[in-house]
Amino acid sequence: MTKNVVERIDDLVKIKTILVSVSDKSGLETFIPGLLGINPDMTILSTGGTYSKIKEILGPDAQDNLKQVSDYTGQPETQGGLVKTLDFKIYLGLLTETYNPAHQDDLKRTHALPIDMVLVNLYPFAQTIAKENVTVENARGNIDIGGPTMIRAAAKNFIRVASVVDPKSYDDILEVLKKQDGALELKDRYSLATKAFEHTARYDRAIADYLTGLSKQDVQSCYKTGE
Repeated sequence: MTKNVVERIDDLVKIKTILVSVSDKSGLETFIPGLLGINPDMTILSTGGTYSKIKEILGPDAQDNLKQVSDYTGQPETQGGLVKTLDFKIYLGLLTETYNPAHQDDLKRTHALPIDMVLVNLYPFAQTIAKENVTVENARGNIDIGGPTMIRAAAKNFIRVASVVDPKSYDDILEVLKKQDGALELKDRYSLATKAFEHTARYDRAIADYLTGLSKQDVQSCYKTGE
């Protein structure tokens, strides 16, 4: 398989479209209005409870900038939020390269947007398994799939996309964006990518350690099996 070899990128990338899907919603009440204060035309794609939280923060103005991922992709969320963001248009928007004509043709063909920033943090797996009497099913239900996939896609494409995983970084990001007319430099995106991969690595390590520590009896006792 022939892989893309990128030879040209932009140092400064203006943040025009962001995707927000967070378990920890702290800081959104200042970060989202701060982003829109820098770029009032920004498009915000969001899911489920995060969409509702941002709509509450923005009030009547939400309709000008905020769009549900399901409306954007044309695919409704499945029951219980099982599948929300695993969609071709989302990952094309995250992985597309600015100076790749084939990628640009794909964007036009699918009416997809290049996504410049993802704001994602994950289901609270470590917090869940730390609770007393937690079941295997409780733990399994808190294994995030879409979140790590979005984080990894954005972090892989740091040449264009910012991957934001920590609410504590929101203020610093806003300061940088204010100084750079709503754009992030390559060094900013690269730094965020390293933090993003550290975040998913710790998350996967916690899951692997937990599952490794289970006995066959632990698993079997949690479920009825078919005959």
